[in-house]
Amino acid sequence: MTVSRGREFLSIPGPTTVPDRVLAAMHRPAVDIYADDLFDVTLSCLADLKTVFGTGGRTYIYAANGHGAWEAALANCLSRGDRVLVLESGMFASAWGEMAGVLGLDVEVLPGRPGRAVDAEALAARLEADRAGEIEAVMAVQIDTASGVVNDIPALRRAIDDAGHDALYLVDAVASLACMPFEMDAWKVDVAVAGSQKGLMTPPGLGFLAAGDKARARHESADLVTRYWDWTSRDGPEHYMKYCGTCPEHLVFGLREALDMIAEEGLDNAARRHALLAGATRAAVARWSEGGALAFNAVDPSERSNSVTTVRTPGFDPAALLAFCKERCGVVLGVGIGPELSGGAFRIAHMGHVNAPMTLGTLGVIESALIALGIAHGAGGAQAAAESLGAALAEPREAAA
Repeated sequence: MTVSRGREFLSIPGPTTVPDRVLAAMHRPAVDIYADDLFDVTLSCLADLKTVFGTGGRTYIYAANGHGAWEAALANCLSRGDRVLVLESGMFASAWGEMAGVLGLDVEVLPGRPGRAVDAEALAARLEADRAGEIEAVMAVQIDTASGVVNDIPALRRAIDDAGHDALYLVDAVASLACMPFEMDAWKVDVAVAGSQKGLMTPPGLGFLAAGDKARARHESADLVTRYWDWTSRDGPEHYMKYCGTCPEHLVFGLREALDMIAEEGLDNAARRHALLAGATRAAVARWSEGGALAFNAVDPSERSNSVTTVRTPGFDPAALLAFCKERCGVVLGVGIGPELSGGAFRIAHMGHVNAPMTLGTLGVIESALIALGIAHGAGGAQAAAESLGAALAEPREAAA
């Protein structure tokens, strides 16, 4: 017997649920790639991406995923043999560093601690020791979707400044943009990258990049630049070169609608929504963890992200839980990924086009699965989530007369 009929809940950390409005915006005939109206849509998206990134710098749209945006960041402002310092906090910073190595960069990793954010003091100490200024760039991820850890991007910037170092600051905001505050200029981030399929609520296939003045100055001498990723050719007036070829029209139409939806809600409100739904999720996981078979992967509560919660399963193999949720109840959870978490964790996404019934429904299904499968857990996780959300949303009561 299943209760999975109805709309399936996609609770994985990307691709996330695509809003009906975005799907409808994409459901239209192809248009002339040289037409002025398509040019205007591109320019409006580039302008609004500046607002989302929090920058007055240049923005770029690539027909690529987030990994493509990673490569664009490296290729446009670095040269072969340059040393880059990768700040490990999970799987994705390390993967970005591996890409840098393939491109011919000299990669150094600042080792992370399992389930913890980057240590800003350790970063400052390493940069202070770099008396010759050999490190050309520092690479960090704001939210790692494997570990569920969020890094303090302003604190890491302060560490760079306190060390008096001139390295570029490159930040992956793929899992954080439009989900939590990101202030590129205020935090002195030199290059930021993102993808379409998470907080920006658009199908996979678009990579985004924002570049500040310092990175653009380095671009003038970078020797990793290739024709496709090149900022210079994309800065020209020809629309065709904004994409180095044919515009991915329908994805751009979808992005235009998604950006409108973000503007209607407001970035601050979107960040607050994500924080409340993340809080409800964490309340449920904390209660379940009392049974000993589940645990947060992010050790420090202050380092748990607002877009995805990674749950370790030291007491059982999560495969049966994931299968039950999907096949019996219609909820798709994320698997654990990376050498430390594969086969030993699952992930609950609460990012992008998500609301209270989607989150509470997902948590209710997980608790039903724990009961049905006889997995040891603290009871009342779904109730704890409801209480968390209810308390956060309660209207202030006037004092009794």
